[in-house]
Amino acid sequence: MVFWDNLLRYPRFFVSSMIGLILVLINPLIAVLKKFDDKKLIYIVFISGLIALFCILKEMLNLE
Repeated sequence: MVFWDNLLRYPRFFVSSMIGLILVLINPLIAVLKKFDDKKLIYIVFISGLIALFCILKEMLNLE
């Protein structure tokens, strides 16, 4: 039973590691964006990134 308990810990460790990595990478960007004055540009870049991500995933998954 100990083997299966240890085996089930790996996915949780992987997910928590990925969340930590994302937070570490995004934290400096958030600090820079808080100092940035032109909020319209930030919104345009964010929405453009979401649209690009949507289009890429749509093509990768071959959705019609």
